[in-house]
Amino acid sequence: MDKVDKLLVQLLQQNARYSLKELSEQVYLSSPAVAFRIAKLEEKKIITGYHAEVSPEQLGYHITAYMTIAMQPKKKQAFLPFIAEFPNVLECSVVAGEKSVVLKAMFPSMPDLDAFIGKVQKFGHTETYTVLSDVIPSRGISVGEN
Repeated sequence: MDKVDKLLVQLLQQNARYSLKELSEQVYLSSPAVAFRIAKLEEKKIITGYHAEVSPEQLGYHITAYMTIAMQPKKKQAFLPFIAEFPNVLECSVVAGEKSVVLKAMFPSMPDLDAFIGKVQKFGHTETYTVLSDVIPSRGISVGEN
């Protein structure tokens, strides 16, 4: 990736709805040249999608929780399809270390979180951390200096 590609990735992470005209003005290329570069970035799987950022609170999800799960390796095969069925699980990662899985989920209420914990505990020991505030909200990945 050259400087222009990095700047395009950075701009699209900030606002995926920038028009080709707006992007071309920022990178000093024609709109067709920008469209070609974006297509190449998509082809290379550097850009993997475009998403709307929504307010969970406005949708009724007021509780954000991180959970770690320590489970026996033989339970992972059943756990992965199980956890995929919960649309309020935003992220789920298999990790190295004392814990096997780390996940992030959102819930409308504490009783909903409690019910979820009860379902997950059949796979292993859980620890749950509820978020009080976000110091750094979700942001794009750094693409280096432009």
